[in-house]
Amino acid sequence: MAKKKNNKPPEINAGSMADIAFLLLIFFLVTTTMDVDTGLQRLLPPPPEPNQEQIDVKQRNVFVVLVNANNQLLAEGELIDISDLKDKAKEFIANVSRSESLPEFTEEDIPLLGKRMVSKQVISLQNDRGTSYEMYIAVQNELARAYNELRNESAKQEFGKSYDELVVLKQEEKVSAIRKLYPQRISEAEPKNIGGK
Repeated sequence: MAKKKNNKPPEINAGSMADIAFLLLIFFLVTTTMDVDTGLQRLLPPPPEPNQEQIDVKQRNVFVVLVNANNQLLAEGELIDISDLKDKAKEFIANVSRSESLPEFTEEDIPLLGKRMVSKQVISLQNDRGTSYEMYIAVQNELARAYNELRNESAKQEFGKSYDELVVLKQEEKVSAIRKLYPQRISEAEPKNIGGK
């Protein structure tokens, strides 16, 4: 009797396919870069101690910045454009003219710089719940630019290099001295409805 021909095609052993798929998965996980979350770098103050007295901040030491739901900017009660915020903040922080309506100064002993007059300034930022994220970031950037420009100018005068250069060169003592001369004090209140819509 004649044997029947088997018309089935030969089977491929798929046992190692799972291993290959697993290796490809690991390869893609290892070589793929993930987006890093970006945000604002802020150092939060330590929690108050139980018996700590409340500090009374004089109004002349506070620069009030409000952003409403229509993204309108109010600085010290004056409606301004975002492009003017940096200069207004710099004028307030530095108080070059030692105006009675601008922040007070206190004498501090700063390493590498000696006794210097340091402003008691605080920038109070408050936005509306309807403020756009873009406007919020733009205001933060302008306030940070005000501090950075003052720090750069001061570092060039004191050390012959800008503050940014000192940071890149990792000259921590000089960076710390400039930060103490112009401490960045931005107080952010919880968003609320401050009008606009």
